[in-house]
Amino acid sequence: MYLLVKPDGGRYWRLDYRFAGKRRTLALGVYPITTLSSARTQRDEARRLLASDIDPNATKKARKRAARIARGTTFESIAREWMANQRHRLAHRYSALIRARLEADIFPQIGSRPIAEINAPELLDALRKVEKRGVIETARRLRQICGQVFRYAVASGRAKHDPSVDLRGALKSPGRPRGHNAMLLNDLPGFIRGLKTYDGDLRTRLALQLMILTFARTTELRAARWSEIENLDGNEALWRIPADRMKMRREHIVPLAPQSVAVLRELRGLPGSAAGPFLFPSPSR
Repeated sequence: MYLLVKPDGGRYWRLDYRFAGKRRTLALGVYPITTLSSARTQRDEARRLLASDIDPNATKKARKRAARIARGTTFESIAREWMANQRHRLAHRYSALIRARLEADIFPQIGSRPIAEINAPELLDALRKVEKRGVIETARRLRQICGQVFRYAVASGRAKHDPSVDLRGALKSPGRPRGHNAMLLNDLPGFIRGLKTYDGDLRTRLALQLMILTFARTTELRAARWSEIENLDGNEALWRIPADRMKMRREHIVPLAPQSVAVLRELRGLPGSAAGPFLFPSPSR
């Protein structure tokens, strides 16, 4: 073992040895980052390997390769790979939400851990931290997202088990939100009758009617365009929502019943409706 001093002042620990009849050199580190004591420890380990007819350089390369593979199988690396594979299927807004949730609450806790070594208690501990902030529904959704990542790792041969399955029932239940104005089924007929006498903005009434008739999400309805409505004056009218506006990135076709057609025709007849692209344009900016 010796210290190699370069013309630029760099100093490197080296060990010369013979293996399979050839002279070879093993790099032990850079001085002073690698101390003399550390270099000697590596030298002794190399001698033990040589005594067992093992090449120290081959062992060092194998360790580096294993470390590189381990870095590629962390929860974060596989989660990002999974997200990249989902981009064609999920809406951009929803993909961004998933990424933000993982980066804020999961990656700092278990992102650097090899995914195959993460167990249910470890995942539960990360989700409990989210629960303690009072966002119980977010914790529940994170468990579902993590489950998809684990199942992807299992399918690609980098994990053997999805620990999120073992957490069913372990997280707090959101229950029914207090103060939430969800409508009960028995209240719906009275609500529909009340809409007929609603004296607010007419487009608001028509939007609520159309939502009840089509079961569309609020985001789909608020951004609806006239170009998506087909055959409104014919016998088989439909609403064709493009894939880029859908959560699952698939085109969604909504057949329009006569009641829905009547709502849309009334909406079309309002002043200014034909001038803009949206069914429900904002009255302000």
